Amino acid sequence: MAAPATPTAPEPLRSGSGRELKNVSYECFILALSITSLVNIVLGFLTREPDVKTVLVSMDLVYSCIFLGDFAYRLFDAPTKRGYFLGQRGWLDLLSSLPLPQVKVFRLFRVVRVVRLLRAVGPRRFFDAVLRERASSALLVVIFLALLLLEFGSALVLAIEIRAPDGNITNASDALWYTYVTVTTVGYGDRYPVTNAGRLVGVLIMTVGVGLFGTLTGFLANAFVTPAKTGDDGERGGSGNADLRAELAEIRRQLDALSDRLGVAGGRPPDGHAS
Repeated sequence: MAAPATPTAPEPLRSGSGRELKNVSYECFILALSITSLVNIVLGFLTREPDVKTVLVSMDLVYSCIFLGDFAYRLFDAPTKRGYFLGQRGWLDLLSSLPLPQVKVFRLFRVVRVVRLLRAVGPRRFFDAVLRERASSALLVVIFLALLLLEFGSALVLAIEIRAPDGNITNASDALWYTYVTVTTVGYGDRYPVTNAGRLVGVLIMTVGVGLFGTLTGFLANAFVTPAKTGDDGERGGSGNADLRAELAEIRRQLDALSDRLGVAGGRPPDGHAS
């Protein structure tokens, strides 16, 4: 009796060193940062307040450090450094990592590349990969939202408070310090908004900050409590069920063949034949 055909599960998305796509969640994180940094360029031209512009420039330095780390990661993870630097245009990654106004436009290349890679993955494999790596995906989302809150919260509260007669958030350093200690729920109290609009922004920063750091704390607790998976377990995560079904089908086929042989040897006709 022939074994029924078993459907094969789609091949899990792998991020091996030989592939340009590293990790779906990580690529989305780099895409979001690249778009944010491009928005910063536009805001830098539109902003009239020098101190608010200093906030944007300071955060752009943070993004540049992340992009430089991304370049180093891709360079050392590539099968050949020359192939990445020239074939995959890694030199554009390097230029876009520099905090120089003349080369920031090259960050468009990062956006185009990540969109191309994600389109090649397809929606189904994209969502499968995000669900399979939901812990790391959540961590990257928290980091991105924290950076967004630090930048735009600082710029907004500074734009409001800098004109207050008795305000104490009067420059980019004050605004970044206030937003950071508020997001981290420390709240030293040495810098605080005095206007109603500034306090409303402060309430938003505090509320979102509590949620972000609660999520981060949960992730860290889960990372320490949950035992780490081995490499074999990680590779079986996407196709383990399909492999198990295939092995069971093969065992069933061999048992049927053995049963037919025993039936012939004992004088009983094999299955599938008339008695």
